[in-house]
Amino acid sequence: MRRVYLHLPLLRMFVQGLGMTVWALCAALLLAPGVQAQGVELKSLRLEHRDADLTLEFNARFTLGPAIEDALQRGVPMYFVASTVVYRNRWYWRDERIARVTRSWRLAFQPLTGNWRVSQVGGISQSYATRAEALASLSRVSGWRLLEGEKMEAGERYYVDFSFRLDSSQLPQPMQIDIGGDWKLGVERSLRLE
Repeated sequence: MRRVYLHLPLLRMFVQGLGMTVWALCAALLLAPGVQAQGVELKSLRLEHRDADLTLEFNARFTLGPAIEDALQRGVPMYFVASTVVYRNRWYWRDERIARVTRSWRLAFQPLTGNWRVSQVGGISQSYATRAEALASLSRVSGWRLLEGEKMEAGERYYVDFSFRLDSSQLPQPMQIDIGGDWKLGVERSLRLE
């Protein structure tokens, strides 16, 4: 039986070189110019009491993926949905859902005029010259009434589940067949009412 001996200094140098290569690749990916991950970042999310009602204010920042940008440039409308659910804590049973409120926006490029149009579904619409202006208009909401003051009981604890996402179910049917990770765009948070 023949024994094979490994030369430990050579093996150690190989492992160290492999480790340095991995670190160099990670640094190159992180520092590469123009590379951004898509997603939604919440800059602010606050609950407030206004005129005895519970209101929500949020400010988000979008980073769209190349597939979404390409579809928008080709005139495919995108629907964004912000939804909130207000719960009352209960120690003896599941938490009680007090209110559920949803807002939807439609973002579309108008190729003939070169304008971007943001429409609140069931409400007003407005045109913008650039995509950045259009995204900024739907990413900021203030004074969104979630719950009337009379539905809240003193001494009870409440919390709100918030989500903001791209509604891929509103895309044209042929585009829904093979939706990959490029179309996942959203954020979820939970806030306690103090």
